[in-house]
Amino acid sequence: MRIFPTVPAPAPSTVDAVLAAAHGPNIINDSLTIATRLSPIAHTLGNDTLAYFNQLAHIAAIDLTVARTIEPHLDALTILTQANPVDLSRITVDHNSTWGVFAANTPGHGLHARPSPHGPTISGTKTWCSLANHLTHALVTATNPDNTTSLYAIALTDDITIDSHAWAARGLTHITTSTITCTDIPAIPIGPPNWYLERPGFTWGGIAVAAIWYGAARAIAQQLYHHNPHREPDQIALAAIGHTDIELENARHALEIAATLIDTGHATGKHGTILALRTRSIVAEAAEHTITHVGHATGPAPLTLNKTHARRVADLTVYLRQHHAQRDHATLGKHLLNTTNTP
Repeated sequence: MRIFPTVPAPAPSTVDAVLAAAHGPNIINDSLTIATRLSPIAHTLGNDTLAYFNQLAHIAAIDLTVARTIEPHLDALTILTQANPVDLSRITVDHNSTWGVFAANTPGHGLHARPSPHGPTISGTKTWCSLANHLTHALVTATNPDNTTSLYAIALTDDITIDSHAWAARGLTHITTSTITCTDIPAIPIGPPNWYLERPGFTWGGIAVAAIWYGAARAIAQQLYHHNPHREPDQIALAAIGHTDIELENARHALEIAATLIDTGHATGKHGTILALRTRSIVAEAAEHTITHVGHATGPAPLTLNKTHARRVADLTVYLRQHHAQRDHATLGKHLLNTTNTP
């Protein structure tokens, strides 16, 4: 199936690799291999954005764990592309490097940067570091001595302690998320202080995540069409198909509009923030409603007897919590009250 009708599906070799990773014994390592092969598409976010969204959505429709593994690698490369060129040789980066972006802030935890004769170092702890035990490198936010925040590139070497004992997820079970602890590890600044949050593309990565939600929701919706091929659908099933189609079409249009606005330079600053909040909310709610409509129409059988469907629902349910629901709605409302960009 074509996720976005105007954009070709990914290359067959990519589809085959995703299928092999999804059904193989080393899904994370195989997914990271795919991520490095797809590294060149990181340059398309901002100038051929719908093609970028399309790749992620198609991969998510096949397997959400694979997409969830690939996305932060591409996000990191996009960030590095947007920054001024920087020498990463101090942390031994090459074309096989795999990247994460660790930018969450949790009270009581944090990384702190300080100068040294050989360049900046960082120390401290950082929570919500997904796949830290599989990646070679990461972009991390850290507090500078003057209390500004900067983005730094680091190597995830054996000098870093990775603690994932608290991770108890039942969706995206392979995406182990850890707390990292480090002391005076080499760090290379990416952009000036506060650049990471202020750069034009900060919100675009969040919309790319919504494209992944959309692809996975499209795959879940297929259950409505194939649940019981030997019986004519009743009114409940037909209503579920109709409701889901409307929700997903709205989500698709929102992503297409967002891609156009990004490519034409109309998604920066406050406009970019509002666009991301709107688009992510539209897609997240469409995905949540798809899970509900499919569950109501098909009953417990697909969730208990269809391993692929059950895992897809569990994975997407966890991934959707990157959307903050009413809190994001409130944030959108605050921005709308403080700007002329009102409905």
